[in-house]
Amino acid sequence: MLAVADSDSYLKWAAGLLDAMPSDWVTELLVVRSPIAPSESQIQAAVSGTRIGRAGRPAVSETPAGEGGGALPPVLAARRLRRAAERFRPDVVLLACTGPVVDVLAAEVLADLRPRPAFVSGLPGISVPATEKAWLYRSGCELFVVHSGREAREFAAIGAALGGGGSAAGGGVALARLPYLDLGGPAPAERDRVIFATQAKVPRRREERETVLLALAALAEARPDLDVVVKLRGRDSERQTHIERHHYERLWLAMAGEGRVRVDALRFATGPMHEHLSRAAGFVTVSSTAALEAIAAGVPLLVLSDFGVSAEMINLVFEGSGCLGTLDDLAKGGFRVPDPEWCRSNYFHDDAASDWLDRIRELAAAAREGALAISRSLLDGPEHAAARRRARLRLEVPPRVLRYGYRAKRRVRRYLKAL
Repeated sequence: MLAVADSDSYLKWAAGLLDAMPSDWVTELLVVRSPIAPSESQIQAAVSGTRIGRAGRPAVSETPAGEGGGALPPVLAARRLRRAAERFRPDVVLLACTGPVVDVLAAEVLADLRPRPAFVSGLPGISVPATEKAWLYRSGCELFVVHSGREAREFAAIGAALGGGGSAAGGGVALARLPYLDLGGPAPAERDRVIFATQAKVPRRREERETVLLALAALAEARPDLDVVVKLRGRDSERQTHIERHHYERLWLAMAGEGRVRVDALRFATGPMHEHLSRAAGFVTVSSTAALEAIAAGVPLLVLSDFGVSAEMINLVFEGSGCLGTLDDLAKGGFRVPDPEWCRSNYFHDDAASDWLDRIRELAAAAREGALAISRSLLDGPEHAAARRRARLRLEVPPRVLRYGYRAKRRVRRYLKAL
């Protein structure tokens, strides 16, 4: 199996899935270059705790030193990715990427590989409620991997209504345990940290994010025995899967400059989440798949409900979990233990329910025999051609050149508007 990722969260997901595969399967992990490609430190954090992070083996792409070779998955432009795939000749390609990138890789960049491999995709975290948009972008793949019974039912219903996504091949939706939930190692004797896991998309408003930081500062003031850590997905200069308009560390420094908080009251850190959780006495988030990692690690937690509980806030799935709480609860250190029945119904299902490996074996066998029933994307057609060209441009053109082009475009628009 060849796995391709395009951002930090999808890379972590891909590395975890490969780690859960049988040890005798031949696997390779690559990163496709794009404006949201992870930095070297983000790549290290994403593969930490997996076979890929421990192995230190060279990549199939034979990437020169300084370009991501060695122990870390290399970052390749789309054309070099294609050449690497031709050398590797995979039976299955895991497209662990954002929707538009999955679509353009399956429909164009890797579409005419011979023999044609099976394409597998999915989503790297909480996907409730299921959306048609996520399915449409991945409808050219033979299998769609999700991580709870609820997600499987909702996406299967969307697939039945819209078509695509391996319906002709009997593929469709497969269930897997979230790979992040099994990375924790032996816990140290001391648990003295409270971890706040950020989410790039929510809450959206600067003022809302500042209230979270103020509650964390209040907790740090009331409990000097605790090390209160804001766990970042990336530094302000690093790219993430989703654009973060108001970066927490930048906000904190501004608040400290205004005299509203002590700059040393909180600590900001990156790195693997499972390592942070091994020292955690408590965990808090507005919405993050890391909440599930905290549950798996036995860490009491809070999912903040002050900004709403809804699909927009990406926290709807936590209704009934017993984990929802407020900023006041956070300031007092009032962390919760989740309801066991909720856990069984959401992401912590019995291993026997997971069928993704069997489904991949079947697809790999069909691909080797030339009997694969190939899925056709629902986004094929002239009405989607322009969007697909833009997605491919983001893979073909170096990110720095793209940024220059975007800036020039904005300047021209401002100039024409002023005329």
